[in-house]
Amino acid sequence: MSTAAPVVTGTGVEPTFREKMADLWAQMKAHKVSYLFIAPFGILFFIFTVLPILVSFGLSFTYFNMVQPPQWVGWENYLRMFLSDDVFLIAVKNTLLFAVITGPVSYLLCFVFAWLINELKPKLRAFLTLLFYAPSISANAYLVWRFLFDGDTYGWINGQLLYWGIIDRPIQWLIDTTWMMPIVIMVTLWMSLGVSFLTFIAGLQGIDPMYYEAAAIDGVKNRWQELWFVTLPMMRPYLMFGAIIAITQSFTATQSIQALTGPTPTDWATWTIVQHMQDHATARYEMGYASAMAVLLFFAMVFMQKMVQRLLKKVG
Repeated sequence: MSTAAPVVTGTGVEPTFREKMADLWAQMKAHKVSYLFIAPFGILFFIFTVLPILVSFGLSFTYFNMVQPPQWVGWENYLRMFLSDDVFLIAVKNTLLFAVITGPVSYLLCFVFAWLINELKPKLRAFLTLLFYAPSISANAYLVWRFLFDGDTYGWINGQLLYWGIIDRPIQWLIDTTWMMPIVIMVTLWMSLGVSFLTFIAGLQGIDPMYYEAAAIDGVKNRWQELWFVTLPMMRPYLMFGAIIAITQSFTATQSIQALTGPTPTDWATWTIVQHMQDHATARYEMGYASAMAVLLFFAMVFMQKMVQRLLKKVG
């Protein structure tokens, strides 16, 4: 059997795989000091991030109860998720609904507030930054909403509605399936001005004013044109980082949801994939099935990240 001839490009013959590896090894030897400096982080990153992902992917094809050795079951866990686990399908629907609303909205809120605050004087900017950022760093700050939406007459919202005669009996806000998801989404958005918000503030502060002066000379006439042609292109790395944070938080939100609507919400109205995964992993010890859900969630977040990356390339 004849071998294919090397592809000839405009710069000559394309290097073979062996030549590419040799060139890579030569570059690594030339910069060995730099690689030694990043080696500790690289080792820790592999052990605590890459390796768990690989192990989880392998366990997703097994039945593993943490007592007996893993038993290979092939695609059974993945088929079970979509064909025989009705609660998982409800969790997928809830997670997608929650992520589609909270992810983009919190992302836009973070950028809009950061953009507006950035134009203020330093002292006022610092005060407002702390004011908006405070809910995201306050431990269990979302629990104040349990008092506001308490289902009896002592709940503040029920008390006000009863006082004004709008309702004749208390509403079970955190038990009624009509209100549970909207309240959870609202509380999540209230707490969403976190790391992404600070990242956007830092990115806006790092833009040199000379770029705006040059843009004005080139014909940029208003703030919206400055935003589209100068600010957003200069902030692409910050926007990408903020998008990753928003995607991760929206797909993996659990603590605040469970605190508001309980460990087993009514009719699974706010049940998410992460809660379903934790239930099977920590309560039922079905680590193989839980790993399959984790792998599916991981690829869903990677897919969303790639979509956002393509959209950000079109900015400006």
